[in-house]
Amino acid sequence: MLSLRRARNLANRLGPGLITGAADDDPSGIATYSQAGAQFGAGMLWTVAFTLPLMVGIQMISARIGWLTGEGLAANICRVMPRWVAFFLVGLLVLANTLNIAADISAMGEALQLVVGGPEHGHAVLFGLLSAVLPVVLSYDAMVRVLKWLTLALLAYVAVVFMLQVDWKHVIVQTFVPALQSGTSYWMMIVAVLGTTISPYLFFWQAAQEAELRQRSTEAEELLSHGRFMAEHLSRIKLDTVVGMAFSNLIAFCVMLATAITLHQHGVTDIQTSRQAAEALRPLAGEFAFTLFALGLIGTGMLAVPVLAGSAAYAVADLFKWRSGLDHTLAEAKGFYGVLIAATVVGTLVDFTALDPIKALVWSAVANGVIAVPIMAVMMLLGRKREVLGDYVLTRRHQLLGWLATLVMAAAVVAMLVF
Repeated sequence: MLSLRRARNLANRLGPGLITGAADDDPSGIATYSQAGAQFGAGMLWTVAFTLPLMVGIQMISARIGWLTGEGLAANICRVMPRWVAFFLVGLLVLANTLNIAADISAMGEALQLVVGGPEHGHAVLFGLLSAVLPVVLSYDAMVRVLKWLTLALLAYVAVVFMLQVDWKHVIVQTFVPALQSGTSYWMMIVAVLGTTISPYLFFWQAAQEAELRQRSTEAEELLSHGRFMAEHLSRIKLDTVVGMAFSNLIAFCVMLATAITLHQHGVTDIQTSRQAAEALRPLAGEFAFTLFALGLIGTGMLAVPVLAGSAAYAVADLFKWRSGLDHTLAEAKGFYGVLIAATVVGTLVDFTALDPIKALVWSAVANGVIAVPIMAVMMLLGRKREVLGDYVLTRRHQLLGWLATLVMAAAVVAMLVF
């Protein structure tokens, strides 16, 4: 009973960080991790360990900004940057998110077709409608519960690993003592993993969710000057973010490992989509592993698409100072929900055009890379301003992790443009 009570208390303390981390492993991300494992085997596992502290650092900063200011990231960017810069960055964010939604909805349609048959486009429309309608009709608390439950779908990838024969000694060595390779394809894959793992929509979503929690708290404004109250909430943010990012990277690790053991070892190295990864697993890992992999794509897609659309909606609403938040009704926040629905609908309609989902992913990655670095730099500047965060400016450790993550992403963008 005691352990069950502790588990419930932990689950109650988790929210924005856990959902953000799980949403990072969307079908597009699964495709990237599958490609890394298939092409380079266990040689890419070190990237998961390397990116974890960077993810924790930068996401914790975005969460603190949201909670301490009670405003989203776009509103805070306007404090230190000209409005045209904020409009440009948010415009690229909306474009990148919409392309990402298109690729994810397409992947979900393909995954359901693999499992039950039927028309891929019809399945895509179904998932698009669900993703657009659920955030509108559900209350904030109900939507958060749905998103929390959907994170469990990612455990399918953990289950796949435990169905395989794994040389754990070799895996541990490859994870913590990497044997770096030369060659353009190897370094381009590192750039792809970094771009998939550290994405701008995650910054906007977690900051917005923390801001919404602050706004919904009846005691927050009265107790902001109380050190114990603030320490408790900052501790919750830290726990939530660490657990969420660790969960995210655990799933990335399992996907890479599963495809390394099955596909790479059997000479299947050219994987472009998550569907190809699932189909290639069938003869090598069995029907059950194939089904788990495909169903995992559907679950994580249903989690990621509302987050992608929602982060775009929060950012646009911040710019125009519209009322926003999942705790408002459609009538109360028409602009916010309008952007959320539009991003989802346009993403769904892209599936009916001649645009290749893989090309959409490429352009999404480029847009994400372009905006990630300046947004991260602005977040670091905001984190040092007492007029923004008061007595809770970033510590030296937070600054070290945040700037390191920013420099790594800047290097990744340069490499992407050079290669």
